[in-house]
Amino acid sequence: MKFPRRTFLHLAAGVAALPAVSRIARAQAYPSRPVRIIVGFPAGGATDIQARLMGQWLSDRLGQQFIVENRSGASGNIGTEAVAKATADGYTLLQVVTPNVINAALYTNLNFDFMRDIAPIICAARLAYMVVVHPSVPATTIPEFIAYAKANPGKINYGSAGHGTPQNICCELFKMMTGVNLVHIPYRGGAPATSDLVGGHLQVIFSPVSESIEHVKAGKLRVLAVTTKTRLDVLPDVPTVADFVPGYEASGFAGMGAPTNTPAEIIGMLNKELNAGLADSKIKGRIVELGGTVLGGTPAEFGTILSEAIEKWAKVIKFAGIKAE
Repeated sequence: MKFPRRTFLHLAAGVAALPAVSRIARAQAYPSRPVRIIVGFPAGGATDIQARLMGQWLSDRLGQQFIVENRSGASGNIGTEAVAKATADGYTLLQVVTPNVINAALYTNLNFDFMRDIAPIICAARLAYMVVVHPSVPATTIPEFIAYAKANPGKINYGSAGHGTPQNICCELFKMMTGVNLVHIPYRGGAPATSDLVGGHLQVIFSPVSESIEHVKAGKLRVLAVTTKTRLDVLPDVPTVADFVPGYEASGFAGMGAPTNTPAEIIGMLNKELNAGLADSKIKGRIVELGGTVLGGTPAEFGTILSEAIEKWAKVIKFAGIKAE
């Protein structure tokens, strides 16, 4: 049977359009059931809070529950592996944070490749750390602290949440750029390290804002500077480390990712909705309280942030000789 040329061309055009129609229909149908957001750290911390903020926003906007599931352990690697091996259908997402890129540079025996197996969706915020000292430390500025440290090499202890954690990496970058000799005391988590700093067993921590700001407000700790390029809205009178150590920058980030090969239409939808959430005054205000600066942007822009961070922290890890626990 032969079709008239016009009929044939019409049918051919219809067949060619089927994949595009299918993709659009798939995106319009998403989500048709609850979505999991995997957080590789315990409930109650800054990472968990950020995930729940964005999850609630997505639930309200898209009409399905975006449920936060905490799979803590191995510096976030357990949760990340679960997402890397999940079905790439948009129903399993990852709260992407600074340890993900540190781990990519630190571990050589993981069962996944972060940059290969996780597709970026959005970088929601840049996150700052504070250089906080015990009140007994005779320094109120970064130059005074550097002078004090150089006068007491190997006698000043700094704490962290463990080897290869952001607190460890941020301080090692500071050591690399200033030449000071500080002794690393690793803990199993940021909370016990902060408690020991308050108790005077440590002298300094490069601490997430959320872990130390209340102690600073109460006068139990003193903040010398923040680690981002610019000052924070929540601490407008506190200078940056870079004001005194040119070129120093050690910000973290919080964002969202999905298994590689998740349909681009779904990633695009999530990116659009999350960008809208970041423009909401309540969400912006909460991020600022946590020591963050709202970013947003495209998946590609987040991919660039991730690759640059891996390259940067790999150099610090090599210089400091940091080994995975």
